[in-house]
Amino acid sequence: MEAWMADIKGQFILNFVEKDRWQLLVDGLGNTLKITAVACLIGICIGVIIAIVRSTWDKNRLTMRPGLGKTLLGIVNGICKVYLTVIRGTPVVVQLMIIYYIIFASSRNSLAIAMLAFGINSGAYVAEIVRGGIMSIDEGQFEAGRSLGFNYVRTMQYIIIPQVFKNVLPTLANEFIVLLKETSVAGYVAIRDLTKAGDIIRGATYSPFLPLIGVALIYLIMVMFFTWLVGKLERRLRNSDH
Repeated sequence: MEAWMADIKGQFILNFVEKDRWQLLVDGLGNTLKITAVACLIGICIGVIIAIVRSTWDKNRLTMRPGLGKTLLGIVNGICKVYLTVIRGTPVVVQLMIIYYIIFASSRNSLAIAMLAFGINSGAYVAEIVRGGIMSIDEGQFEAGRSLGFNYVRTMQYIIIPQVFKNVLPTLANEFIVLLKETSVAGYVAIRDLTKAGDIIRGATYSPFLPLIGVALIYLIMVMFFTWLVGKLERRLRNSDH
């Protein structure tokens, strides 16, 4: 037992203390959180726009008068459906490499590209979350908006969207947690994220156990912390309904 503990201590010093290798994990964690935070904001912006387009088409296509407006909305809705199909049907790591090595091949700002790539990916899932929230709102809410003299846009802005965000906020928070774990593939485009930092340490020390376990524990702690926050948010929202 003492020999095993001494070996673990030696491995810990080798992997994290010598040459200040722990700083690699700190820097990698910082990049992981940056990518996740910015990608989440991008995903919410894309997702809300697409959700509004898709739900507007689904709710009004049968009652809209034929004309330029209906035609344009139909075209935009079709583009949104293609986007959702492609993004949700392909792996995020493939999307990341396509954006990095093909679309932005001349750029080497890998951090910004990763934020954009993960944001575009997240947007497809946020769009379906928000669209489901909009479609779940009772039709009477739309009629109430019209009775107040609001057009469709103002009804969405002042009545529907605030209710939707309250309903889907916990699900969006869970999407943030999923996104946090998905960013572990950012190392494919030369980003020193948390996972890549552990891989660098492993390559330098030829000791895979502690670097990988350390990275896994950091992810686990972050996920547990954000899960706790989501649970607290859900309880507060439930209490506000009473």
